[in-house]
Amino acid sequence: MTTFDSKYDMYPAGDVGVIEGEMNIPGRGVPSGDNMEFNTLDEPIKETFSRDLKAVGNKFYHVLIPREKTSLLKEWDLWGPLLLCTFMATILQGSSEPTSNTGDGGPEFAEVFVLVWIGAAVVTLNSKLLGGNMSFFQSVCVLGYCLLPVALALVICRIILFSTQNTFLFFLRFVISMVGFMWATFAATKFLGDSQPEGKKGLAVYPICLFYFILSWLVLSHTA
Repeated sequence: MTTFDSKYDMYPAGDVGVIEGEMNIPGRGVPSGDNMEFNTLDEPIKETFSRDLKAVGNKFYHVLIPREKTSLLKEWDLWGPLLLCTFMATILQGSSEPTSNTGDGGPEFAEVFVLVWIGAAVVTLNSKLLGGNMSFFQSVCVLGYCLLPVALALVICRIILFSTQNTFLFFLRFVISMVGFMWATFAATKFLGDSQPEGKKGLAVYPICLFYFILSWLVLSHTA
């Protein structure tokens, strides 16, 4: 017992000496190659912005050419949908002919903005209730990026509106709007189709069609 007590008398109360050494976690070595985890804390803002911009552009490319089904799902983001939604809401606001002295009769920016996001959320919720195996934000990401054809149709129709309108130009805008609608619907179902169980795909596709049809109708009714 004397030996045991003298061992602890070497240090006064509250002083345990100097502790030296390394703390290593087994199995947590630094990975190499493609498995190395990228740390963005010390990355320049320019590189971060450039990388994110390339990721958004890559997703837009896959919407224009919807061949690979998982390209929008590997790393979802909402930057592209936010850009498209803001762009469309800015162009479409106040687009109709004046109906009173207090307003121009067209949809407000907030109305278009809320329509896009609430519509995407409702379509996503319907997909989840039908048993879809995709996460909520993955579905919103796909629906938002697939607005690109509708946004392109809006740009073309807006250019056509600079000319004096007649029946032919209205028909041309109708065709362009419907092409954007079908393109967006095809791209969305291409990415979201396999996430639905067999026998319920039709119930999942119908709200998607309705969502893009309403937005395409806003594009066609844009007359200002």
